[in-house]
Amino acid sequence: MRGAGLWGRLALGACAALAAAGPALSQERGQEGRAVPPLVFTGIPDQDESRLVERFGKVAVYLEAQLGVPVRYVPVKSYPAAVTAFTNGQVQLAWFGGFTGVQARKAVPGSQAIAQGAEDAAFKTYVIANAATGLKRGPDFPKDIQDKTFTFGARASTSGRLMPEYFIRQAFPGKAPEQVFARVGFSGDHTRTIQLVQSGAFAAGAVDYSVWDLDTKAGKVDRQAVSVIWESPTFPDYQWTVRGDVEQTYGAGFTERLRSALTGITDPAILEPFGRSAFIPVTNAAYEPLVAVGRSTGLLD
Repeated sequence: MRGAGLWGRLALGACAALAAAGPALSQERGQEGRAVPPLVFTGIPDQDESRLVERFGKVAVYLEAQLGVPVRYVPVKSYPAAVTAFTNGQVQLAWFGGFTGVQARKAVPGSQAIAQGAEDAAFKTYVIANAATGLKRGPDFPKDIQDKTFTFGARASTSGRLMPEYFIRQAFPGKAPEQVFARVGFSGDHTRTIQLVQSGAFAAGAVDYSVWDLDTKAGKVDRQAVSVIWESPTFPDYQWTVRGDVEQTYGAGFTERLRSALTGITDPAILEPFGRSAFIPVTNAAYEPLVAVGRSTGLLD
C-alpha cells in the first residue's frame, strides 16, 4: 500500500500512547469474580480531541456496566495508529471509518464489523468552499473547482479522502486529484478541514457531513465564510469492529453480547457526540463496496 513509511512512523506514536496507559490496563475482576484483562478500545481521531474524550468516555462507562468486565478507552493520534493498535492486539475493539475498518479486518482475519450508526448505512461527503471562490451549490460535482486549492481530511478517511477521491476521478476522467487542483492538502481531521476552508487557507475541501452538522450546531462554522457546494451519493461508513479472538479472553458469546450492548444504546448523551440516532447491527459484507473503491483508486492493495 502507498505511504507504508508514514504508517510505520505513525505506528510508533500509537505504541507510545498505549504503553503510557500501562497501569490502567492491568487485570481486574469481572462480575463473576475471575480475573479478566480490560476490554480496551480506541477510535479514529476524526475531529476535535475534546469531543472524542466526551464521546468515548461515556461509551466506556456504559459498556463496563453492560458487559460486567472492565473497559478502557485509549486515544490514538492518527487513523493509521488506530489500525496498527487493532492489528497488534493492543485494542480489541475500535470505532473505525469505513475504509480503516476494511484495512483492519484485512489485517486481522476473523475480525467482525458488529454495529454501525443508523446513519452510516447511507453516509455522505460534503464538498465545501470558501465564499471568496464564488462557487455555488449544485446537484452535480462542481467542475469549476478545478485549478483551485483543495484539502482532504486524513489520508485514510472514508468520507474525507477515499470517497471524495473516487468522485473526483469520476468527474475528471483520467486525472488524479493532484492533476485537477492547484494544490492538494491533508488536514488530518474533519474539524480541521472546515477551519482551513473557512479561513481561506484552502479554497475547497471534503468533509464528513455529520461533523459539519455537529460543528455548525456548536457555532464553529461561519456560514458567511464557508458553505456546502456539493453533497455526494451515499456510501457505507463508520462501524464498531471487534477482533475475532475476543472470545478466547471473555468467553463464548461475547461478540454477540458486545453487539447487543452497542445496539442497545438509547441514551442521547452517548449518541449525540457521535452524531448518531442509534447503533444498528451490521456485518463485514456491508463494506464490500469500499473494498472495490479502494482498489479502483489504488488506495487499497
